[in-house]
Amino acid sequence: MSIKPNIYDLNYEQINEIISSKGYPSYRTKQIWLGLYRSFWNTPDEFTNLPNNIKQFLENNYSFGSLNQTDIHFSKDHQTTKILFSGPNNAMLESVLMRYTRRRTACISSQSGCAMRCVFCATGQMGFNRNLSNGEIVEQVLYFARHLNKEDDRLTNVVIMGMGEPFLNYKATMTAIDRLNNPDGFNFGARRITISTVGIVPGIQKFTSEKRQVNLSISLHAADNTLRSSLMPINNKYPLQELMKACGDYIKHTRRRLSFEWALIENVNDGVAQAKKLVKLIKGLELVHVNLIPLNPTHGYAGRGSSYEKAKSFSRILEDNKIPVTIRIRRGLDIHAGCGQLASSHSKDSLLVEERKI
Repeated sequence: MSIKPNIYDLNYEQINEIISSKGYPSYRTKQIWLGLYRSFWNTPDEFTNLPNNIKQFLENNYSFGSLNQTDIHFSKDHQTTKILFSGPNNAMLESVLMRYTRRRTACISSQSGCAMRCVFCATGQMGFNRNLSNGEIVEQVLYFARHLNKEDDRLTNVVIMGMGEPFLNYKATMTAIDRLNNPDGFNFGARRITISTVGIVPGIQKFTSEKRQVNLSISLHAADNTLRSSLMPINNKYPLQELMKACGDYIKHTRRRLSFEWALIENVNDGVAQAKKLVKLIKGLELVHVNLIPLNPTHGYAGRGSSYEKAKSFSRILEDNKIPVTIRIRRGLDIHAGCGQLASSHSKDSLLVEERKI
């Protein structure tokens, strides 16, 4: 049986071309578009402003999403929700909603699995399955927007920091961002979106040339090639000297702040020597910020997260050298929803599962 095309893979012009080719008036396109991206309708029956023949046409020819919620987990404090989705071609992926005092942040996946093999990351440990389509990336955002809307709440931020390396699925990721940013649709501000990369230099260069308003974050985690390559094999292909040049060019040409992510691993990269090397590596760059977060545990890596005291000591060295730094609060550890913990499945007895609606 053939799979219906996903309507979320279509932009406004493509939907309009389809509607027009069937002899329907063009204003129906806008009704469909606003239904999808403003009202968050995800079944043809919800489009009460469409006549039955158009609803039937949509029902017969298009799927309103290709991702199915397979499982849902809630943290003990109910501030973090993790969704396991299944999609076509055996795609399994996870997405996370984090609730803060003033922010509602969705952490979105760009791939099912990941080929980067970062040793401390659960997604890297599971391996690569496939790229997600632009519609599948959009769907994850709309899933959370739909449920928050029912609570009279809304998304404030989107981070493409879930499963996968977005710069190895560049076209679909950027198409999804453009779809979300469309002022006539979801109208989500580009500056409220952050994309994270392990350091795919050609991707950073392309992103730089486009001069987008989307925020960029680099997963760094080590300040010398020997250590970084042992943690992140991609460093063998794009070593630090190439990566830092691309980072410098990004700041120079876009005049936008660049963030560096650093997972603090006890007795691995949390000591004075690495802190001083990091200072030397980035001190010449303007508009940078370092996010420190003690490593989140995963089944496939024995390393432990650093203590708060070690994190403060590391942070102080950066502060003393006038480098902006934040120690981030870890979220959702009890449901494996923290940074680097997303994977397609986990042992149920290691998770707190609460059966209730989002």
